[in-house]
Amino acid sequence: MTKTSRIFVAGHRGLVGSAVVRELVAQGYRNIITQTRTELNLLDGVAVRAFFEGQRPEYVFVSAAKVGGILANETKPATFLFENLQIQNHLIDSSYQVGVTKLLFLGSSCIYPKLAPQPLREESLLTGALEPTNEWYAIAKITGIKLCQAYRRQFGCDFISAMPTNMYGSNDNFDLQSSHVLPALIRKFHEAKIAQSSEVVCWGTGQPRREFMYSDDLASAMVFLMQNYSEEIFINVGSGDEVTILQLAHMVKEVVGFRGNIVWDHTKPDGTPRKLMDSSRLTALGWKPKIDLRTGLKLAYESFLNSPVTCRN
Repeated sequence: MTKTSRIFVAGHRGLVGSAVVRELVAQGYRNIITQTRTELNLLDGVAVRAFFEGQRPEYVFVSAAKVGGILANETKPATFLFENLQIQNHLIDSSYQVGVTKLLFLGSSCIYPKLAPQPLREESLLTGALEPTNEWYAIAKITGIKLCQAYRRQFGCDFISAMPTNMYGSNDNFDLQSSHVLPALIRKFHEAKIAQSSEVVCWGTGQPRREFMYSDDLASAMVFLMQNYSEEIFINVGSGDEVTILQLAHMVKEVVGFRGNIVWDHTKPDGTPRKLMDSSRLTALGWKPKIDLRTGLKLAYESFLNSPVTCRN
């Protein structure tokens, strides 16, 4: 990948895609192609193919996806499965059809079985049942991995896949109906602080353990992999540090400045008991994250304060 290569970042307005654009710009890449949803509907295969034929990107980052937390996945299984299959199928096949030099498909750590050995190793894929609360999204992502591997085997395409841990950061989704746990906690604690509430109610028991990575670190890893990795097996991208949801809630409470109590609603699901990635393949290549969780939380809260959600309140 040269500084003048034509690079298409699908999903550039999202949490990860926007970070990838920032990373590419910071590294001096000058020919970055982006499209908003109104400019290009990724659910429209004909439109996607026409776009690829016209733009002829050389490198493609597939960071576009229909994403959401436990509530969104449980209530809209058909939407999560169908839309994600369509988006990735159109992008991957169009990349093959126009001869894209290299593609990186972004997956999710939810592809692993619910009770897979920890830390999660790439070899655990398809060795057990998925976590029911996000299996529809996980199935779509597993299909994306396999599609990249299939195009690689049948057509010799240099298509690779990266599996990130739980992401958060600038430009996150803070909608309580569709967001992931960390941005949801930031919004909950902020709104409770503004309303001077005496408590914040959090889902589950607080006991599940999770690993988190700031979006700019993931973007750095993705560009690094595009430059340095070319194997059929997908590769984990994690921070190596994990906390319980209870510990996370207290960290967010402190960063936001909420002074009330935390109440745990045990009638709500916990999700997967533990999810820690084994990222040894990536670190062996010479990459490691730079932003620790507490620093990242402060940056994420600053982003939330400047987000449209906050400005409307």
